Amino acid sequence: MTDRPVRPPRPQHVLHVVATERLSPHLVRVRAAGEGLHAFRESPYTDKYVKIIFTKPELGLEPPYDLVALREVLASEDLPVTRTYTVRAVDGDEITIDFVVHGDEGLAGPWAARAQPGDRLVVASPGGGYAPDPTADWHLFVGDESAIPAIAAALEELPRDAVGAAFIEVQGPEEHVPLAAPAGVTLTWVYRGGAEAGATPVLVDAVARWHPLDGRGQVFAHGEREAMKAMRDVIFARWGLAREQVSLSGYWAYGRTEDRFQAEKREPIGKIL
Repeated sequence: MTDRPVRPPRPQHVLHVVATERLSPHLVRVRAAGEGLHAFRESPYTDKYVKIIFTKPELGLEPPYDLVALREVLASEDLPVTRTYTVRAVDGDEITIDFVVHGDEGLAGPWAARAQPGDRLVVASPGGGYAPDPTADWHLFVGDESAIPAIAAALEELPRDAVGAAFIEVQGPEEHVPLAAPAGVTLTWVYRGGAEAGATPVLVDAVARWHPLDGRGQVFAHGEREAMKAMRDVIFARWGLAREQVSLSGYWAYGRTEDRFQAEKREPIGKIL
């Protein structure tokens, strides 16, 4: 059996918080600056993402972190922890990341809510896989709060004469954020009300009532894993779209920690496509 090639680690960038802004009750924007961000500026993807690396302050670890070496000397509970976030924007040597915040739940959200100018932020260089196809006849965007940064960035890259729709699930009207969509792209905010994120079918139901436009379309659908599985059935089984027309994945899973969600990507339950 041939061993799988080991991917070299992505370069780490040590950034410092410049400013934070509360965009909505559950969305916090963090702007951070650093050097050597050409990979971010040159990335062609509108869903480019980074792995944010968190460490325990009391350990005094200094970046860049040798994650392989640290696994040999640290207890499992002391190892650095990574969280994946979409880069909302890049401007010179400054990047913007929007964080979903639900009180003290999770790791990255509470950090963003408390972040102050000068705080350190360590990220690994961006990945990504989607950009709007300027030759597509129509575009569809689907997601919850976790997908707002990627959807917002994609909408800004669309040709001004683009047509299509965007469906975004949030708790209620107070969660709206400004989005710059072409006039021909309708924007629908889907409210789940008092239901927990990931525990209601309102997003899939809203999209299922929509009808694809004429011609060859392109779909970007990202969000809670089980919702995206249901979207898979709408997009492929009902609409008959081809795989190459669709960017579809789960950003998170209801009832799962981030670490468990990432582990399940290698298991049948974590497979969407």
